[in-house]
Amino acid sequence: MIRGLLFKFIFYLGTVFVCLIFLPALILPKKIDIIGGKILGYWIRFCLYFFLSVEIKIKGSENIPTNSPFFIASLHQSLSETFFLQIIFNSPIFILKRELLKIPIFGWHLKKIGSISIERDKVSRDNIGFYDKIITETKTTNRPVLIFPQATRTPIDEKIPFKKGVAKIYEKLNFQCVPVALNSGNVWPKSGKINTNRTITVSILDSIPAGLDSIMFIEELEQKLYRELDNIC
Repeated sequence: MIRGLLFKFIFYLGTVFVCLIFLPALILPKKIDIIGGKILGYWIRFCLYFFLSVEIKIKGSENIPTNSPFFIASLHQSLSETFFLQIIFNSPIFILKRELLKIPIFGWHLKKIGSISIERDKVSRDNIGFYDKIITETKTTNRPVLIFPQATRTPIDEKIPFKKGVAKIYEKLNFQCVPVALNSGNVWPKSGKINTNRTITVSILDSIPAGLDSIMFIEELEQKLYRELDNIC
């Protein structure tokens, strides 16, 4: 209990510190602010290890494409992966809820690094251009798009159907998809106590090639990720 509280306090304190230190980056080139994101990726890994005795184990690094475009579809169970996935991949472009961009300072940095937001279940001017923004951002950078197809943090044992938006992104980009399974909910779940002396496993799976029917894609993605989740839990 005490270790969990100390972990959260120091982690959030350090996050605020980095966000403040990088305030000048908001008027500098985007690559400067991206460095701040990577620092936070290393910061969460340090805090997990130092305060909770938790290590992050990476499986399947060889499955990350090196010579062709791709996007990432990852399970989402805790806040931690939103930080450490930035150091596993090449500072991915996050697809996230619009509310996150409204957080003072932190949201400014999210917007600066190219994160793309959407208001779910709403028709708005921004939502209409949502997929165009994704295509533009991926064509002008070497950074992959990262989406959480569950759309929210879920308990590790809850296998909810994926949102249809991930299939739409797959169709619009016409890129291969790299599925990422993880078990961070064993350590820092959305609700409940923080656990110590565990290992977070991040499993990068074989890519799903471009060109599948949308329904087939969603089915294969769910099967691959939830099957792997059973293996690493």
